[in-house]
Amino acid sequence: MTETNHKTWFITGASNGFGREWTEAALERGDQVAATARSVDRLDDLVVRYGDAVLPLQLDVTNRTQVTHAVGEAHQHFGRLDVVINNAGFGQVGMVEELREHEIRTSLETNFLGMLWVTQAVLPILRAQGSGHIVQVTSEGGIVAFPQFGAYHASKWAVEGLSQSLRLEVADFGIHVTCVEPGPYATGFGSTGLRRSAALPAYNRVRDGIDRSSWLRGDPAATRQAILAVVDAPNPPPRVVFGRALAGIEAEYAERLYTWREWQPTSLAAFGDPPATTSSLG
Repeated sequence: MTETNHKTWFITGASNGFGREWTEAALERGDQVAATARSVDRLDDLVVRYGDAVLPLQLDVTNRTQVTHAVGEAHQHFGRLDVVINNAGFGQVGMVEELREHEIRTSLETNFLGMLWVTQAVLPILRAQGSGHIVQVTSEGGIVAFPQFGAYHASKWAVEGLSQSLRLEVADFGIHVTCVEPGPYATGFGSTGLRRSAALPAYNRVRDGIDRSSWLRGDPAATRQAILAVVDAPNPPPRVVFGRALAGIEAEYAERLYTWREWQPTSLAAFGDPPATTSSLG
């Protein structure tokens, strides 16, 4: 059973990719959306089609003052916020040694701090309402890692960790927190959503050895019903994978558990526990 009352959404990165798909999904069923983007002219067609149900707002999530203003304007315009989706972000491609300081800083400022500024700005509103749902768009790459995406993984793993703490902190206020973890999708992320570091020739063999044969990309439009199911659920999931990424995630966690258990005697010795002994009763 799900709740289907009309909702008011605040979505970052609403001009393309998942943000655009989910903005349209919400509007098509009669919800209201504060749709934010760096270039609001890319939202003009939505205003023509949906009128006052959509509020286009120019927003650079790295600008904390602009974030506070946009959230305040959305709340004043619609009177409440029910679903907040932190979707804005980009991918930095580069081996760890190749990353320049401004590249890693920009990645963290957009993907992690931008999410934090939006989250902090909406929390007083959601607490006062006694309800709300914050959806953090992380990634399969917020759980597992691949070569040359270290900066992206660092930002998305940070989102996952912060969101897990946040979930525990705000549950008593009636606020839900969900990390949506998409696998590869044909959103344009691989072209317009990626920035590349200058390549070091020493890593050419590593780059050439990356297996891309299994990178099947899903249809982003297929996520429309999935996101509606998540935000309509009376008890939404703390985490949900979109796409076919679960098998890789399961393999990653199986390897971690195996290694932790294999090294458990060393772990306990590091705590000061005595060696395990065999004892008998009688």
